[in-house]
Amino acid sequence: MFDRLEILIGEKINILKNKTVLIVGLGGVGGHAFETLVRSGIENIIAVDSDIIDITNLNRQALAYQPAIGKNKVDVAEKIAKNINPNCQIIKINEFIDKTNIEKLFKHKIDFVIDAIDTIETKKLIIKKCLKEKIPFISVMATGNKMHPEFLEINDIRKTEYDPIAKIIRKMVKEENIKGKVPVVFSKEKPLIKNKIGSNAFVPASAGLLAASYVINKILEDTYE
Repeated sequence: MFDRLEILIGEKINILKNKTVLIVGLGGVGGHAFETLVRSGIENIIAVDSDIIDITNLNRQALAYQPAIGKNKVDVAEKIAKNINPNCQIIKINEFIDKTNIEKLFKHKIDFVIDAIDTIETKKLIIKKCLKEKIPFISVMATGNKMHPEFLEINDIRKTEYDPIAKIIRKMVKEENIKGKVPVVFSKEKPLIKNKIGSNAFVPASAGLLAASYVINKILEDTYE
């Protein structure tokens, strides 16, 4: 199944199979990150999202197909994962996460976290929890109202620009005197419009792929330094 990947990384594929990744948000960014993790050999994923598939998701979300409309995103994600790799074990959390239940996400042993949500307060909670518990993570900033995936990059939050979500997180980092590195996927492209959020198939997807690639490469690098 993973012959082509094994050509690149050899027996390290077994390291990926035994890691657990928590991914919060299965939308335009998170859905593509989720599928990429599965196709990269990650067999243990905690998938978190309270939404259902909507017809408006069809233009950009990896989980969105006509037959899936109206179904819970976590259930659709599990089915896709099992169709790719039957060995996948998906822990589904079909809840909106806030300060009242965020601890539920971290009751399992987690090797890496992908934050792919738009809810600012929850994003802050996840970042601070990961820093406190020393759990490796990557947080994805805004991908709406942008047309050029080539402007996406991975960097520390302190080096971001032209990103409305990143601006808020930078402010939190400064005001709370956070010292740890906060790795993020962000775009240097200026938003095309304000007040409304438009999106396409390629910018959120590219951000999700970058987040997943960061996780895979960091897992392998940290194990084989």
